[in-house]
Amino acid sequence: MIVYDITDLESFNNLSVWMQEIEKHASKGVYKILVGNKCDQEEKRQVTYDMGKEFADTHGMKFMETSAKSSFNVGESFVSMTNDILKQQQEREIKPKEQSKIDISKSNGKDLNKLKCCK
Repeated sequence: MIVYDITDLESFNNLSVWMQEIEKHASKGVYKILVGNKCDQEEKRQVTYDMGKEFADTHGMKFMETSAKSSFNVGESFVSMTNDILKQQQEREIKPKEQSKIDISKSNGKDLNKLKCCK
């Protein structure tokens, strides 16, 4: 979860540096979500919603705005992140299994489906 302050343009401008650090030190394909915090302080906003969304889209990330003060979207951002990570994990587990399917119903001319099971 990469969080910046919507009332602080400098924190938004640092996203590129943070992304480089993630690419440098994190596992390949690590899940990332961009979160703009302090959306309850609209009157102090320096980073527009569209700026955050564009950055996230450019880097293939989901984007949300939150307010830690009012709890707006905080739980939802963690739930979204968790669901997406679990989905990615399930997809990784399914793909190797699909690629290694072998038909063992017949072996050396014997129909294995007709063999009786020992009890």
